[in-house]
Amino acid sequence: PFSRISMHGVRRELLAAQARALGLPLWEVWIPWPCPNGIYEARMAEACAALKGQGFTTFAFGDLFLQDVRAYRERHMEEAGMRGIYPLWGSDTRQLARDFVAQDFHAFLCCVDTAQLSADFAGNSYDTALLDALPASVDPCGENGEFHTFVYDGPIFQWPVSCRTGEVVMRGQFAYCDLLPEMQEMPA
Repeated sequence: PFSRISMHGVRRELLAAQARALGLPLWEVWIPWPCPNGIYEARMAEACAALKGQGFTTFAFGDLFLQDVRAYRERHMEEAGMRGIYPLWGSDTRQLARDFVAQDFHAFLCCVDTAQLSADFAGNSYDTALLDALPASVDPCGENGEFHTFVYDGPIFQWPVSCRTGEVVMRGQFAYCDLLPEMQEMPA
């Protein structure tokens, strides 16, 4: 199996370490790669039903301004008898990005869409220098799919997720930076 997070390319073990460091449970939804939309929707519906059976009623999404994405999510949440909330919706992405860095969060760019941004950005730290270097056409939060990040530390983490950047590989138009786990993080 691929054992990586779709679109991000991050190793599954790093996602699990991130959840532990945040003190959050992790529910994984397995999908094939590549994944036809029908299979994706069926697997997500199964996951929603299982979570609803455990008493969950609401999903929080990090979407910022893409109305078509929000409408898609809301339609599927309604079909599942659940609701979505969007705490960041309508935020000024330039300010949000600067605040994220100023609040001492740390992340790497793990995936870059080379149709929108140079592959050279893959593996870079998401910091003030990166924000200053982004072309004006690129949303600083990557909301248009320009890039994806992996957050490994910040004020809400109990401890940092120890990882470092590895090889950058191209798959189609996407540049993926392999994030390599380092030493084991603190036990929960």
